[in-house]
Amino acid sequence: MLRTFTRILATAVIAVSGHMALADGHTTGTWTLNADSSKLAFGSVKKDTVGEVHSFEQISGTVGADGTTVVEIDLTSVQTNIDIRNERFGEHVFKGATTAILNTMIDMNEMAAMAVGDSEVIDVEAVLSFLGADVEIEAELFVARLSETSVMVTTNDMIFVETEDLGISAGVDKLMELAKLPGITRTTPVTLRLIFNMDEQKVEAAPAAPAPIAVALAGDADAGKKVFKKCKACHSIKDGKHGVGPSLYKVVGTAAGAIEDYKYSTKMAQSGLVWDAETLSAFLAKPRSVVKGTKMAFAGLKKADDIENVIAYIAAKSE
Repeated sequence: MLRTFTRILATAVIAVSGHMALADGHTTGTWTLNADSSKLAFGSVKKDTVGEVHSFEQISGTVGADGTTVVEIDLTSVQTNIDIRNERFGEHVFKGATTAILNTMIDMNEMAAMAVGDSEVIDVEAVLSFLGADVEIEAELFVARLSETSVMVTTNDMIFVETEDLGISAGVDKLMELAKLPGITRTTPVTLRLIFNMDEQKVEAAPAAPAPIAVALAGDADAGKKVFKKCKACHSIKDGKHGVGPSLYKVVGTAAGAIEDYKYSTKMAQSGLVWDAETLSAFLAKPRSVVKGTKMAFAGLKKADDIENVIAYIAAKSE
């Protein structure tokens, strides 16, 4: 169930960021999820007739002025109204994970503006990381502009999810066993209400990008083209074209966090790394080990040859 909850939350944030523009079409500053006014809930039925409502009590999120979006769900905050059941959810359904994280990028300048009082139903897409898996996301949501500084997003229709599709049926089986229940529904309704408020705008001077340095590369660029398919969901190699992650155009030989029009995580911007063959190889193998706190959701490439080849491909395409 958790994966679907985060899918829905992700699409909601995308909907918000896509409509955070003033009436004249210019995008605004950053936005922050109002956790007190927001709610993410799901239901279950046990013994065929006993219905219950559960929720996550702690969710947070931000949308940057450039469309960079980060959302977190505190899995330890699941509230089923029974303490021991909350613990069992964490252990058996969420498998000990404490946080689900969404990272995405929205092209704010291409989104249509919404006047105060306007609303519409939209289809949205995103990418999510949960338990080491990358999930593509789609949903239909209702978006309303409450004021110049507030946007609300809700589910447009009742959304039902299946435990089998999410790979958590074994966890639900365990809950049944521990609670000595004859059955727990395997199709779950999910609803959400998210309120985002605009932050006070702050203008910060972007650091000057250092000059590229020469880098010695090994690897087969032609073979790297195939490997790069794993990167295309979030990155491009076109100058200035960002996705969920920054453009990789001429990234080889430059400093980490140096692109002025992309909002990096604080950890990446302060890492002090220079992307040479050695640092790129280490990062592509285990991103979160090299830069703890990176927004990059990809778990890493397992084969050394794939890493060398994709670096060669990125370098060749940047010429």
